[in-house]
Amino acid sequence: MSFASFLAGLVFGLGLLVSGMADPVKVTGFLDLAGAWDPSLAFVMAGAIAVGLAGFAVARRRAVSLLGARMQLPAARQVDRRLVAGSLLFGVGWGIAGICPGPGLVLLGIGHVEGAVFVAAMLAGMAVFEVIERRRKRSASAS
Repeated sequence: MSFASFLAGLVFGLGLLVSGMADPVKVTGFLDLAGAWDPSLAFVMAGAIAVGLAGFAVARRRAVSLLGARMQLPAARQVDRRLVAGSLLFGVGWGIAGICPGPGLVLLGIGHVEGAVFVAAMLAGMAVFEVIERRRKRSASAS
């Protein structure tokens, strides 16, 4: 891992902490539209989307990154059943736990039990996906 990657991850993690995105109570308050809704994370998300849009606009025009690595932007643009199902599972998990992968890793890193439980569940889910995906590919190649 390069120092630039470490620095980017550190800034990202600090941003999650400072913005409140790593606080499950704040996140569930944001997701609770029918109750005591806390809209403050909408501003965090809007800022992140603006920065992301600007970054992708610049990245599309470049062949290499500022550090010299080849640019590898996502090529897939198709919305299919697997993407929608995965998005729904991600959203339901986020809503139940109030944690998504980035903040989960931050919480784990600062020693919160919620982070450890979330990351363990996330890794288990990834392992289950890999098993299902291998079986799917094997049955498709056997046909």
